[in-house]
Amino acid sequence: MRLTKFTDLALRVTMRLAVLEPGASLTTRQVAEAMAIPYNHTAKAIARLQHLGVVEARRGRGGGLELTEFGHTASIGWLVRELEGEEEVVTCEGETPCPLRAVCSLRGALRVAQQAFYASLDPITVDQLTSSSSRPVLLSLS
Repeated sequence: MRLTKFTDLALRVTMRLAVLEPGASLTTRQVAEAMAIPYNHTAKAIARLQHLGVVEARRGRGGGLELTEFGHTASIGWLVRELEGEEEVVTCEGETPCPLRAVCSLRGALRVAQQAFYASLDPITVDQLTSSSSRPVLLSLS
């Protein structure tokens, strides 16, 4: 499986916000610059994370971005599913349907592999990803 750039970006933004000290926050621009990501892409990822309840965004003076309590404990498997969607790895139908679709077992095997991929990420939380050696590196991004 290959994650979209959007999912990769959203996961990295989540990890960066996870290491903030309690009460601290960053702006979207600060996150974009620290992660070397275009501002517009960062803003879209943050909007999606906010919609999922992972990030809280406050506007105005004293505003900024913080990871919610839910965001700290969110399963990476759940988060990737929400960001990627659970579409099939291959499409057998569509404009030019695959001529093997009636007898092929590839689609089912890939679906099992996709489910195993997500299942392997399900027990891992955002906090677990940021509590090890990555924490100092994430903190240095400013």
